[in-house]
Amino acid sequence: MARAPVKKIYEFEIVKDFLKAAAGDYAVQLVKICQDKKRPVMDEEIGRKLPLKVTEIRTILNRLHYRGIACYQKTKNIKTGWYSYTWEIKNSRIAEILLEDQAEQIDKLQRSIDFEGTHDFFSAGKGCQEYPFEIAAEYNFKDPESGKSLEAVDNKKRIKELNRKIEVLKLETEELRKMV
Repeated sequence: MARAPVKKIYEFEIVKDFLKAAAGDYAVQLVKICQDKKRPVMDEEIGRKLPLKVTEIRTILNRLHYRGIACYQKTKNIKTGWYSYTWEIKNSRIAEILLEDQAEQIDKLQRSIDFEGTHDFFSAGKGCQEYPFEIAAEYNFKDPESGKSLEAVDNKKRIKELNRKIEVLKLETEELRKMV
């Protein structure tokens, strides 16, 4: 039986979104270049593959370095006195950050499920504010904005959707754990 090819970390949508948010639009391509080289890469070398100035590449690398994702070796050219930097990307750090974030998201969704499951909600209709029983009772089951009667809301669909989101996050978490 043929094994499915192992996904590279920069191929996960969650990683792409994270890298773009952390370091900008070219961060994913930069990580891909560094990963595909399988060795530390000089910023000038990355510059030959991206339509960016070396200063822009260094900005992305420094943003990633701030998060512990990129690390560098600094060497001084004896003749010129200039420093050169070779960069490396740490897959395990990307996975660690995302695993922490996903654990928080799962916890938050679980608290929402717990709240939804232990409270009755009331609303005046689609698109209107929903109120837990205690607040709806304070308003005498009348919507304070529209004056319409507040009716009980069936939140089973919402609970089911929250559970689905948790399952998706858990599957992604399993994949990322393999990379740590």
